[in-house]
Amino acid sequence: MPRERANIRGVLLSLVAVVSLAGCTAQQGALCTLSDMDSGVSVVWRPADFKGSGGATIRVCVDGSCEERASGDPIGMASVRLPDDVGAETLPVKLTVTPVKGGSPVTYTEQAKLTEQRPNGPNCEPVAWVARFRADPVKGLVSAEGFSLRGDQP
Repeated sequence: MPRERANIRGVLLSLVAVVSLAGCTAQQGALCTLSDMDSGVSVVWRPADFKGSGGATIRVCVDGSCEERASGDPIGMASVRLPDDVGAETLPVKLTVTPVKGGSPVTYTEQAKLTEQRPNGPNCEPVAWVARFRADPVKGLVSAEGFSLRGDQP
């Protein structure tokens, strides 16, 4: 009988060890979520900012690739995708605002310094390189820091 208890005790200790290790592995895996993110440069705006001019077509170009949207688009964003391995580059961004009711297009340029983003945590994939601007109807490309879709924000 003592030998059977020793065997049972050994089996139970082994099971406890396996369960404990599985818990650690599960916790480590839980630190990384499954969000995906692409590298790119995005330009955001409030559709209401361009209503006074009758609306406009917003065209954003980065490194030879372009994306175009109407200023009244409810999402208020144009994003140019870049290769995922682009790295910490500084790339020229060109914003062209073309009024819908005639008028000459206005072009603004700015340098986008790409920064590393890891949407799933510091040691998790994917790694994306991004920059974000705001399209201002008067100032052109400005920082999107603190940008809000609410009209009462700067």
